[in-house]
Amino acid sequence: MPTTLTRLPLLLAMGACALAAVACVPALVQPTSKAIGYSDARHLLARTGFGPTAAEVRRYATLAREEAVAELLRDARSSPRTSPLTPPPAWATDTGALRLPRGESASPEERQAFRREQVRNGLELRAWWLSEMLATPSALTERMTLFWHNHFVSSQQKVRFARLMYAQNATFREHALGNFGALLRAAAKDPAMLIYLDSAQNRKGQPNENFAREVMELFTLGEGSYTEHDVKEAARAFTGWSLNRDTGHYQFRPGLHDNGTKTVLARSGHFDGDAVLDLLLARPETAEYLTRKLWREFVSEEPEAQEVKRIAQSFRSSNYDIKTALRGLLLSDAFWSAGNRGVLIKSPVELVVGTLRQLEIEPGPALPLALVSAGMGQNLFSPPNVKGWPGGEAWINTHTLLARKQFLDRLVRTDAAPAVWLGTFPGTTQAEKMQAAQALLLPLLSSSRAALGPGEIPDAITFVRATLLDPAYQLK
Repeated sequence: MPTTLTRLPLLLAMGACALAAVACVPALVQPTSKAIGYSDARHLLARTGFGPTAAEVRRYATLAREEAVAELLRDARSSPRTSPLTPPPAWATDTGALRLPRGESASPEERQAFRREQVRNGLELRAWWLSEMLATPSALTERMTLFWHNHFVSSQQKVRFARLMYAQNATFREHALGNFGALLRAAAKDPAMLIYLDSAQNRKGQPNENFAREVMELFTLGEGSYTEHDVKEAARAFTGWSLNRDTGHYQFRPGLHDNGTKTVLARSGHFDGDAVLDLLLARPETAEYLTRKLWREFVSEEPEAQEVKRIAQSFRSSNYDIKTALRGLLLSDAFWSAGNRGVLIKSPVELVVGTLRQLEIEPGPALPLALVSAGMGQNLFSPPNVKGWPGGEAWINTHTLLARKQFLDRLVRTDAAPAVWLGTFPGTTQAEKMQAAQALLLPLLSSSRAALGPGEIPDAITFVRATLLDPAYQLK
């Protein structure tokens, strides 16, 4: 990767002191002694959603910091938001038996037809989720659903059954802002997870260590907080966890379970899988590991150790209420710090969905958008491996940066909506409207606007294109 690409976030972050330079524009909502104002409202919503609209920013700009965070969490956790707004494909809620065309009775044509059907369903599923991200009244709910998708990783390539991937997605949404302990248990017994990490093959006398290892390293404790012996013993505890292929649901098979004594994390007993999950939740490392990961998602790439410990303690004391952890992060001084503005790179999904939402463009069919995101490196329901998408600077290389620019350029060149959209901003002159638009779109001072020259006002399409292609637009 060229040095200039590698250093993109750093170079732009160095200009963070020039944040949202348009805060001086009189037409925008200005902070009062309590209200957070336009720039802070934009920052809060950009970090927790998929690109806020101008109306959303103005609504939050009138609130105090605590009120804004409380409103955000209240909107996201309301009862309807535990279910998708967009109806899923009809096959996604099928309750029939799970059957692969195997054995001598299955012809090559039947196997091929099955593969084609699952590929087709998988594409439809990706389009459905992109549509939900665009339509949702709670962007934070979908952002957290995406976060858990990249935490409790499964991939359709191995799972194969697209309906199981949908069911897992529904589980993540249901628990997105609920209780992490409940989410951990649900994810551990999720049929897609049982297949992906080979839990269904874990049996007494032949323990499979895949799930036991990942539940410690990636889902709870993090590296360095357990031993190989802990993995081997925990794998014995998870024996008997299986999948009922007639129902497509989790099933415990007592005859395959090792009921002997195990020693996990210095505790001994006749542990089963649920008991091991309890042991993992009891460890302070779990709350700290999750808090660090949430910090990197919402605040910066470099978690502050003391703040992480403080927030993690509250998170653990709340019995792992996810809203408590988010509230702690979003009310921290670090979250609102000028030095942490524009230091995180948008994921491909954030870039695609956020651009359409902010420019208020009717998207049309969602499948091309899902394929565009995949071309940028984020293929929904197919993370690259059990560790998921690494994020950060890994999103940007010569190939993906070109794909990002091509998407943004094509979007503006083929849609007249940006010109109409620009006209909706406050201001008596075109220059004032452009300043207001940049205040919404960019987390940092625009280099493209400065490059236009003093007094030079471009046409609307040229201006929107230049703003979207500004390096700062890749950041949040």
